[in-house]
Amino acid sequence: MTDRRVRVAVLSGGRSSEHDISIASAASVVAALDPARFDVVAIEIGREGRWELPAAGSAALLPGASSPIVPATRNDGTVEVATSPLDVDVVLPVLHGPFGEDGTVQGLCEILGVPYVGAGVLGSALAMDKAVCKAVLRDAGIATAPSLTLLAHRDDPDDTALHDRIAAQLGLPVFVKPARLGSSVGISKAADPGELAAAIALAFGHDDKILVEQFIGGREVECGVLGNDAPIASAVGEILPHNDWYDFEAKYAEGGSDIVIPARISAEDTRLVQDTALRAFEACDLAGMARIDFFLEADGSVVLNEINTIPGFTSTSVYASLFAASGLPYAELLTRLIDLALERHARRSRLRY
Repeated sequence: MTDRRVRVAVLSGGRSSEHDISIASAASVVAALDPARFDVVAIEIGREGRWELPAAGSAALLPGASSPIVPATRNDGTVEVATSPLDVDVVLPVLHGPFGEDGTVQGLCEILGVPYVGAGVLGSALAMDKAVCKAVLRDAGIATAPSLTLLAHRDDPDDTALHDRIAAQLGLPVFVKPARLGSSVGISKAADPGELAAAIALAFGHDDKILVEQFIGGREVECGVLGNDAPIASAVGEILPHNDWYDFEAKYAEGGSDIVIPARISAEDTRLVQDTALRAFEACDLAGMARIDFFLEADGSVVLNEINTIPGFTSTSVYASLFAASGLPYAELLTRLIDLALERHARRSRLRY
């Protein structure tokens, strides 16, 4: 057993519209990682896709480049030489949305043979694509909101026949959202044909595949999952948005929403949410972590809303708060996630290909 610190690359930023949220999450993560155990290399990915080490005099890193010699500043102030952008023991991607949470960075790590925190390529890509994820969840017997999938090359936002079909199949109001984005970016609630046309056009501005979902009026509850082969579920929290629904402002503006942990629901409902979260985690081939969002309807039924494989990760974000309430403080949660990444990589390294 060596006393050498584990060298962790914390990836932040990225090309998605959730760039700023990622930066805030990563800053919190870097500050909380135990310097006695971890040697942190912070790598920020710009909005245009350029990878950079923030150390003074460091060279820019471009994915796919040969990446010759790049200086990296360690926690103790010394400078070491890295031979590639991912010359580290483990990668902790704190990236939200496309080009980070969708299997792309995970695929890069797989090709380079570097352990990484969180779901693999399949699970990441699956959870990011809400339309495909719904199909997998339904096959596993997990309820999701009824929806229609629209494609930019096929469906016209101003098509009145399309509006009529949506109203007939799903009723109004509906939620319209990009299929492969998060943080409520590009999502609208539409209650009439005019709002529906605008909502579809807005969503198509963010993705060429979008979902129109039936409105579910239940309480919004969330559950964290942690682990690989034997995952555990956190306490359940209830989201109380101050707006009409849990939009971007409600999620990130000061005082935009409240979270009650544990949720004010029965023990039976709590177990149902936790059990469903664990079933979804397994069905979608996830690993490491996920925050799974649900609607709890008045009749006690649970409808899965979304799966987030890299949830917001400040110390006060919902995922961290759920596990803190479950007895696992933020710094220990991060340590456990890194241990899980190393454990999973070691196990998979023994497989024959």
